[in-house]
Amino acid sequence: MSLPNPAELISQMATSLTAHLQHRNISEPRFIGIRTGGVWVAQALLEALGSDSPLGTLDVSFYRDDFSQNGLHPQVRPSALPFEIEGQHLVLIDDVLMSGRTIRAAMNELFDYGRPASVTLVCLLDLDAGELPISPDVVGATLSLAPHQRVKLTGPTPLELELQDLAL
Repeated sequence: MSLPNPAELISQMATSLTAHLQHRNISEPRFIGIRTGGVWVAQALLEALGSDSPLGTLDVSFYRDDFSQNGLHPQVRPSALPFEIEGQHLVLIDDVLMSGRTIRAAMNELFDYGRPASVTLVCLLDLDAGELPISPDVVGATLSLAPHQRVKLTGPTPLELELQDLAL
């Protein structure tokens, strides 16, 4: 299986996101990337949009429902939101949507900061393996992987996708 080119996906996503926001009459969205890959995708997307909007970052580690199983990850960092959440139109960006649990955790954290007017979900890849009923509004590509396969995003520059085989 060959993986799509992230740069091409980002370009396509910028066009789709612009159309989505225009359709919903959203003129000043606030961008938030989920650490770490989602932040890289958000930075590339803002660049493709030609936007100098501030970028918020979320580290959802403490909000994960599997936190007690996984414990504290050594690279947990605080979230940084350089703008209000209350009443804002948010664009939440992640790299890979798999089970939906990271997005659920991100939504829980965002609502602790306030109630947004709307949340647009943008993902580079949708692995169509959702355990939760969550789907992106804007997606670069949808892939179907074998149960023993995973996709890893490396970056931040350049963004590259790597197919990992856990059976090996």
